[in-house]
Amino acid sequence: MSSEEVRMIAVADIGGTHARFAVAEIAGEECLSLSNPVKLKTADYPSLQAAWHAFTSTLDGPKPKAASIALAAPIRGETIKLTNNPWTLKPATLPSELDLDDLLLINDFEAQAHAIAGASEDQFLHIAGPKTGPKTGVTSVIGPGTGLGVAIISKTAQGLRILPTEGGHGAFAPLDTVEEELVRHLRQLHGRVSVERVVAGQGLKAIWTVLAKAQNKKPPEGSDTEVWTLALSGKDPVGSAAIERFCMAFGSVAGDLALAHGPGSVVLTGGLGARLADYLPTSGFAERFADKGRYQTLMEGVSVTLINMEEPGLIGAALAFAHS
Repeated sequence: MSSEEVRMIAVADIGGTHARFAVAEIAGEECLSLSNPVKLKTADYPSLQAAWHAFTSTLDGPKPKAASIALAAPIRGETIKLTNNPWTLKPATLPSELDLDDLLLINDFEAQAHAIAGASEDQFLHIAGPKTGPKTGVTSVIGPGTGLGVAIISKTAQGLRILPTEGGHGAFAPLDTVEEELVRHLRQLHGRVSVERVVAGQGLKAIWTVLAKAQNKKPPEGSDTEVWTLALSGKDPVGSAAIERFCMAFGSVAGDLALAHGPGSVVLTGGLGARLADYLPTSGFAERFADKGRYQTLMEGVSVTLINMEEPGLIGAALAFAHS
């Protein structure tokens, strides 16, 4: 695409709980504008195609014939299965099913990383370590939502490279007796305990259940969303303790991932990252992030920030298309 050409494309960010859609205006390697997003619950639609047609029915005028769709799944193979919702799709037939001439499919955290790579300095909130923010070299992008997304940004003199990963599915390593009991509890439910069983939406209910059992109190009831809302309200002391435990586990996992990637700098994102913006800086996140034995001093020098941006997944999907 030439730098002078302006295109209107549809963009989508498909996660485990919500599917977000919008129309983006792109030119060169920039996203010039983004329409008001349409946010749909994935549980309300049997497929991506059904949700897509619900979105396009809201549009006035001609529908875009090009799209960039970010999916919470590995982008490979003849069939793509979403990790945390039941949708499946076939890349070969999807363009005709969505009435598109040009389609880019990317991992959802690849999109997040594109948005973060293009963000301005004032869009990063300091969480831990030096207040320098992301810089040249390796940046780990880590975000809890329905699952735990992970990507890598590499900025060198040769240019920008974005690497999607499935780091959220590594094994969770307990660091004390509370987390050992948490792993035992989760192992009974799932067998193998990945980090996203703890550091993602589903993790808080499990943490709260284990803390409540230790105090002979009732476990939380309701959906993951309801449990998070109650815990964040501060009305239940066990719920507040569960939030602190979540932040500690988040710090441990983020530090492990940063070590595996370099470490360079870290940017936190995701729906839960945003909800925890006021909690993380004063929680046990920073201590656990740096608590890496002989590498503690190294980790204390790693900048950890939180991206403050509306719809980074949609913006990143647009930027990925512009760079393709």
